Amino acid sequence: MNHTLKVALAQISPVWLNKEETLKKVENSIIEAAKEQAELIVFGEGLVPGYPFWLALTGGAEWNTKVNKELHAHYVSNSITIEKGDLNTVCELAKQHSIAVYLGVIERPTDRGGHSVYASLVYIDTDGLVQSVHRKLQPTYDERLTWAPGDGNGLQVHSLKDFTLGGLNCWENWMPLPRAALYGLGENVHIAVWPGSDHNTKDITRFIARESRSFVISVSSLMSRDDFPKDTPNLEQILEKAPEILANGGSCIAGPDGEWLIEPVLHKEGLIYHTLDFNRVLEERQNFDAVGHYSRPDVTQLSVNRERQSTTKFID
Repeated sequence: MNHTLKVALAQISPVWLNKEETLKKVENSIIEAAKEQAELIVFGEGLVPGYPFWLALTGGAEWNTKVNKELHAHYVSNSITIEKGDLNTVCELAKQHSIAVYLGVIERPTDRGGHSVYASLVYIDTDGLVQSVHRKLQPTYDERLTWAPGDGNGLQVHSLKDFTLGGLNCWENWMPLPRAALYGLGENVHIAVWPGSDHNTKDITRFIARESRSFVISVSSLMSRDDFPKDTPNLEQILEKAPEILANGGSCIAGPDGEWLIEPVLHKEGLIYHTLDFNRVLEERQNFDAVGHYSRPDVTQLSVNRERQSTTKFID
């Protein structure tokens, strides 16, 4: 049965800017998915501890204001440092239940000084090992006010049964060259993670599937006014301009022919299941393979720098 893969799309809301409580929701979702014999579970972009919605609601670009400093500090304090064991329980559950995990986190890595944060997509294999951490290459618009730009180190793919998985964060999925890098590594299940909303997922999910002749799994989070915890710094100012719904979901799956397997699911929290059949990839690659028989490497090639970037290099 290596040619089939049961996947779970975890369309859940964070306990916004609360790392510990949001991780509990992640862990409970893994346990629930394992009970349904899922072999892969995917969570949305930056789910732990949540998307920086305050930037668009509190004048995030205003210079040197106390509200922006307080919210940023709260955000960084609730971010994930993998080196300090913040994902250990998630890894243990992955190993215990033999389930692979793609998890969107706000990462606070020690290899960049430990104070800047990145929107990172973490892949944990069925042995509970972190196999890649992809830091979003280019934060989008107001995200740049709180997230640092990443590097190419996480442009990796991972084998799971007959399938080859790779993933990108949000609008990175619109970047042709990172997509091509993953295609060139043999990707046939593309993971696209989003903060939420079908306006992001409804078009590009099918487009990437048709371009790559791969399965595309888009997973989004949910967020409403009621999901802002009462102890959030400057909550009153955030709620002044916050709409009732900030992220409506939109998680979905397209097949290698670009047609829907699961259309975007809106306003519904929980796990969404589907079983992929690898033979569908082979069928659709018959007439188009962007990096195989329908490519011309003698004319166009892509060069990718996967070195993990750091400001300092020490020679002792």
